[in-house]
Amino acid sequence: MPPVVRFAPSPTGYIHIGNIRTALLNWCVAKRAGGRFILRYDDTDAARSRQEYADAIAVDLAWLGMVPDVQARQSERMALYDAAAARLREAGRLYPCYETEEELERRRTLQKARGLPPVYDRAALRLTAEQKAALEAEGRRPHWRFLLNHRIVEWQDGVRGPAHVDTASLSDPVLIRADGGYLYTLPSVVDDIDLGVSHIIRGEDHVTNTAVQIEIFEALGGAVPAFAHHNLLTTVSGEGLSKRSGALSIGSLREAGFEPMAVSSLAVLTGTAEAVRPIASLQELAALVDLSRISRAPARFDPAEIETLNAKLLHETAFADVSQRLTALGIEGGEDFWLAVRSNLVRLADAKLWWEVVTGPVAAGERDREFLGRAAELLPSEPWDENTWGAWTQAVKEATGAKGKALFMPLRQALTGLDHGPELKALLPLIGHEQALARLAG
Repeated sequence: MPPVVRFAPSPTGYIHIGNIRTALLNWCVAKRAGGRFILRYDDTDAARSRQEYADAIAVDLAWLGMVPDVQARQSERMALYDAAAARLREAGRLYPCYETEEELERRRTLQKARGLPPVYDRAALRLTAEQKAALEAEGRRPHWRFLLNHRIVEWQDGVRGPAHVDTASLSDPVLIRADGGYLYTLPSVVDDIDLGVSHIIRGEDHVTNTAVQIEIFEALGGAVPAFAHHNLLTTVSGEGLSKRSGALSIGSLREAGFEPMAVSSLAVLTGTAEAVRPIASLQELAALVDLSRISRAPARFDPAEIETLNAKLLHETAFADVSQRLTALGIEGGEDFWLAVRSNLVRLADAKLWWEVVTGPVAAGERDREFLGRAAELLPSEPWDENTWGAWTQAVKEATGAKGKALFMPLRQALTGLDHGPELKALLPLIGHEQALARLAG
C-alpha cells in the first residue's frame, strides 16, 4: 500500500528549518510512492496553541509547495481520545495516581541518592479503594498513567536500523493530567490509528517515545506503523533550534527573500550522504531521499549556505519561472534582461538594482572626460546586439590605446555607475543608444 505519513506540529510558535526538515522528509517519502501527506495540528495545549501559528504553518507549507492531502486538529477529536482512554481503563492499562509533583520529585531525589534510577515505583497500584476515596476527599484529582509491560520493545528503524528499548527502564508515562487534559502521547497514537498512518518519520528525540507508543498501539489493537528517526538540525555552534526563539523560522527565511527550493534543498540534504546542492523541484528532491543514508550525527545548519544555494538556484532559473515575480517587482525587461542579470543575483529582489541600472539614472562619479568623449564619438548606431560591446570597445582601444582595466572600467562606471555587474555585452543593448550617450557625457 502507498505510505501514509503525517506532519504533526504544535501551533505554539512559528516553525523553523528543523521542523520543516521533518515535514519535507515525510512529504518526499509519501509523494515518491504515490502516498498521502497528512497535516495534523497537535493543539491539545489550549493555553499555548494559537490560530495565528496554525495559519502561519499552513502558509509556510504552501510556500514550500507541500499541500496536505488531509488536515486534522486534535482539539476537534476529543471524543476519540475519551473513548480510547475508557478502553485502556477497562483493560487495566490506565491507572489513577494521586502524587503531587513535589512528592514525585522528593521520591526521585531519594532514588538517586540510593543509586537507583528515578523511575516511578507504581505506588498508586497498591492503593485501596478506601485510600483513593480519602485522597479525593482531600481535594486531590488523579493523573493517569499507562501501565507498561516492562519488556524489550524492538523495531526496525528506517534511519537507525535495528532498535530496541527496555520499557522496564522507563516510568509509566502520564497520559492524562489531573485537570483532565491529554498529554501528547495518547492523542498521537489514537490519531495515527484512526487516520491510517503507516510510516512515522520524526526527529531522533522521539526514539524513547517509540517504545511507549508501540505498547499503546498494541493495547488499542492498532497496526504498528514503521518508524524512522532522523538526526536533528542544530546551529553552527551545535545548539538546538527552538520555535520559541524564532531562530531560522520559515517565515523569516521567506521574508529575507530566499527561494523555497533553496530552503528545502538545504533542510533535506544537510546531514545526509547526498551532497548539499540546489535541487530544482520537490519531485527531484523526493527522488534523492533515502532514509537509510541519513547520518546518525547531528546535522549542523549554516544559514550562510542558503545564500550560496539561493544564488546557484537563481543562476539556473528559466525566465518563464520568474516572469510574473519580476513583473510584480516592477521589472519589465523581459527574457533578455533576465538572462543578462541572473548570474549576478543572490536573491531575486537583487534584480531591481540592475533594472534601475538599465533604466537610470546612474551616478556620474569621477570620469576621464576626454576618454569618454572619444568613446561616445565611436559609439555605433543601433540596432545593437551582443556583439556591439566587443566591436565598440575594440574601436575605442584602437583610437585611445587604452586596454584591459584602463579600457573597460571607465566605460562600465560611466554606463552603470558601478565597478562590477553583469556582462556589458548583454547589458548595453538594454541600456540603449540614447541613454548610453547621455551617461558617457555625464
